[in-house]
Amino acid sequence: HQELQTEMGRKDQDRLDYYTIWAHQIKTPIASMRLTLQNEDSKFARQLTEDVQRIEQYVEMVLNYLRLGSDSTDYVICRVELDRLLHQSVKKYAKQFIRRRIRLDYKETGLTVLTDEKWLSFAIEQLLANALKYTREGGGIRIYAEGEALCIEDTGIGIAPEDRERIFERFVKLDTFTQGTGLGLSICKSIAEQLGGSVGVDSVAGEGSCFRIDIPAGE
Repeated sequence: HQELQTEMGRKDQDRLDYYTIWAHQIKTPIASMRLTLQNEDSKFARQLTEDVQRIEQYVEMVLNYLRLGSDSTDYVICRVELDRLLHQSVKKYAKQFIRRRIRLDYKETGLTVLTDEKWLSFAIEQLLANALKYTREGGGIRIYAEGEALCIEDTGIGIAPEDRERIFERFVKLDTFTQGTGLGLSICKSIAEQLGGSVGVDSVAGEGSCFRIDIPAGE
């Protein structure tokens, strides 16, 4: 039994190593495509740039999913100004806001949190990407603080009451009309909990959703 466990552990590690290497290798052609598209300024090129950005997001999701399941998640805990991370995330998706004419109402949070910058950035970007995905053209997204919580609110399709807990489960995808893996929100939940916080949602079907992420204050 012990030998079987050892062999299964070795196979799991081999599989983890393979997918980790693959994810890092695929970043090279993605970076090359992004560099090529930077020299183009057309509607077609802008659409391709968004597609490349979506591929990058999926690759990062795979890497983070693998890291969360490993023995070490390489956390570096320190005090981080939340607004600096938010500025980076908004800048990353700025072209989508402009192309789809989505209004952004961003109020500085003034919060300093005790967290791992890399992991929290991923969680914020995932929530922002989801808000953009489900917000109709011409709609709006709000980013603000409510007490110690960061709120990202959209005017998208909303979530039915019976589905609000299920969306944080792995591979659960309620909307079959948009692309997605059903992993993003479950990873966000795991990250927030491992950083000592939590993620929750308030939503009205057909009107929009407000995701809240609580991270310990860096005091």
